[in-house]
Amino acid sequence: MRALLSVRLGADFSKLWTASAVSNVGDGITMAAGPLLVAALTNDPASVAGAALAQQLPWVIIALFSGVYVDRLDRRRLVIVVNVLRGLALTVLAATIATSTVSVPLIYIVFFLLGVGETLADTAFSALIPATVAPEQLTSANSRLTATTILGNQILAKPLGGWLFAAGATLPFAADALTFLIAAALTSAVRIPPPGPAADDGARISSPESTADGGTRVSSAEPTVARRSVREDMLAGIRWLWRHRLLRTLAMSMGMANVAFCAPFAVFALYAQQRLDLNEVGYGLLLTAFGAGGLAGSALATRLQARFRATVLLRGGLIVEIVTHAVLAATTEPLVAAMILTIFSLHSVNWGIIVATRFQREVPDGLRGRVGSVYAFIQVGGAAAGSLLGGLIAQTVTITTPFWAAAAAMTIITAIAWRPLRTA
Repeated sequence: MRALLSVRLGADFSKLWTASAVSNVGDGITMAAGPLLVAALTNDPASVAGAALAQQLPWVIIALFSGVYVDRLDRRRLVIVVNVLRGLALTVLAATIATSTVSVPLIYIVFFLLGVGETLADTAFSALIPATVAPEQLTSANSRLTATTILGNQILAKPLGGWLFAAGATLPFAADALTFLIAAALTSAVRIPPPGPAADDGARISSPESTADGGTRVSSAEPTVARRSVREDMLAGIRWLWRHRLLRTLAMSMGMANVAFCAPFAVFALYAQQRLDLNEVGYGLLLTAFGAGGLAGSALATRLQARFRATVLLRGGLIVEIVTHAVLAATTEPLVAAMILTIFSLHSVNWGIIVATRFQREVPDGLRGRVGSVYAFIQVGGAAAGSLLGGLIAQTVTITTPFWAAAAAMTIITAIAWRPLRTA
């Protein structure tokens, strides 16, 4: 962790980093308390699961639209406004809990709005980072952001959310509302010039000028970007990503890998009970091992990327995915499962930092929102499909079948992606 903090990244990045850390703690609190709130109102498992779905759904429905507006608007102001609105939405939810007027449909609405805000704020935030640090510092910046996300969102916030809910059902949501307002204040202190006209994928028009005889002529000195429809802007982001062989390979590989990963992990709690013979505490320790691996990955990312070529790390990561699913399918030892999950999480975080840095360096500033939203759409779509498939497979076959299927799928994905990854 000391290595992460040793690099000076400037005051503006530090403000964004702190804002991210604060809001991630709030997100984790709500993620832990949300299902508890729904469970306090109904015993229906589908209704409890619906709270998580309500927050994920916007990534599938409007992520591509969000990317367009991230490129069209001032990203810093967009993050500020969205965080204030998310804080207000949670304040309304907290007020209804305090007055005993809360309902499951209202929770779904608030969580859906939080998800909508997430598609805008997260995409804009990622696109802002290259404006605050030098290109050679992007790996350190992304490592630091990832470390605080894991520490705050996954390790600290989850037990804090449960404790706050036990102390008073209103508290976790009021606390999260406050974190959004703090994040908005910190982001407002960042001084980043507003972006110029959004870039497209090549279509430009020239500016008309007056001539001496009162007519007009076309000047090629200062071309401007043609105003296009939302649909055309979305297609521009999709086309740009598709034409970039490496980034397309990374996006499609991880989209399919998310299908393979989320299929078995959709039933991971049952796997821990039935295959590893663990109780609730043991299951929690498995998840802690996963978080610890991610924290180690964020701390080691800069050193790993300095020592090994990106091609080696990316190809090695795909092999780690194959081995992880195969080991989990074969073992009945909790310690073995914890060790492989730690290694997997270390790889996963390192892969994510490599991809985020490469996107920030290679995608033009005016396209970062759209290309980033296409990438997120592919990732979340793969995760949703995997979660659905995993439940169906485990229900009709055995609890380990999704893991074997994931190992086979990742072997095919690795074979397809191996050659294109050489350009990394």
